[in-house]
Amino acid sequence: MSSHLITGIGQLVTNDLEHDAAAGVERLGLLHDAAVRVVDGLVDWVGPAADAPEADSVTDAAGAALIPGFVDSHTHIVFGGDRSAEFEARMSGQAYSAGGIRSTVAATRAASDDELRTRLAGFMTELHAQGSTTIEVKSGYGLTVDDEARMLRLAAEVTDEVTFLGAHVVPAEFAGRGDDYVDLVVGDMLDACAPHAKWVDVFCETGAFTPEQSRRVLEAGAARGLGVRVHASQLGPGVGVQLAIELGAAAVDHCTFLTDDDVTALGAFDTVATLLPGVEFSTKQPYPDARRLLEAGATVALASDCNPGSSFTSSMPFCIAVAVRDMGMTPAEALWSSTAGGARALRRTDVGRVVVGARADLVQLKAPSYVHLAYRPGVPLVDRVWKDGVLVSG
Repeated sequence: MSSHLITGIGQLVTNDLEHDAAAGVERLGLLHDAAVRVVDGLVDWVGPAADAPEADSVTDAAGAALIPGFVDSHTHIVFGGDRSAEFEARMSGQAYSAGGIRSTVAATRAASDDELRTRLAGFMTELHAQGSTTIEVKSGYGLTVDDEARMLRLAAEVTDEVTFLGAHVVPAEFAGRGDDYVDLVVGDMLDACAPHAKWVDVFCETGAFTPEQSRRVLEAGAARGLGVRVHASQLGPGVGVQLAIELGAAAVDHCTFLTDDDVTALGAFDTVATLLPGVEFSTKQPYPDARRLLEAGATVALASDCNPGSSFTSSMPFCIAVAVRDMGMTPAEALWSSTAGGARALRRTDVGRVVVGARADLVQLKAPSYVHLAYRPGVPLVDRVWKDGVLVSG
């Protein structure tokens, strides 16, 4: 048994309160002049620094803030190629559409396993350095049986939160034959991919998959034991949110264009509304209204949606800053949504909080308060990062 003590914590965010309907700082479970002891990768003790137990080794935070590791519950970081030209075109006035995904599909199919693995490892290092310790990774850039399965196998090498997204878009070879492609997804593709995945997802959107096609994919995935997630209401209002709630999805992601009925339903059920600020920043679409969701009682998560097309950022601190500046969230709400909220979106209770028995996923900031994450946008404030009690950055 090995133990490590982090002491001298000026402000500790524990998220150790279950007041789901509360807003603001009360949800963060703040402690001051605190310490945390880690034993064999788990949080073993939390309390005042003056009362801290002994440990085999000690880190002095010297008055800095300590927060839970970010839970990034939506990424697409197994891919080949580059879409910077598409981004430049959007910044020049061209509208975003789902069709750009197909260029990444072609590049991903052409990349070797080693090329994809090396790039994935680089993104994981990048994510850790910015404080993300639990990371969901989707497939969706292969769109053949073999390519989707290999994406999932590679993702499973770096995370337990692996999502099958064979229904990302209809690939070029199935143009005009969306139903035929869905037949492949719910048949041979799902048979090959389900053993490597925890979740099934679908892009229920104009230009991607219809509500009927989306239902087929999600129900087939659930029948094979996969949890349900949904991309919906990114490009315009639709029925994706209602479908997600009906099927008991853990989360519905994007939620940019919501009807009043969508908001009411998200407030009444436990499907998490995952907002992705990097997408609107990178596509110049309107930002989702987090305040509207919070006031309805919905559980809100924030995630990066790191991908080469619509949101090529891996920075959860950046997403927090944008959510506070442009989406109606307080700094406390944005931090909670990036940690405990993300954990809810993955139906996890062992991450996103600093409580006895949780995984020791911890982030020490170069700042005295979590508020600096929004107060100092673009500044590298992450000092040290521990995952399962092991220092992975800093």
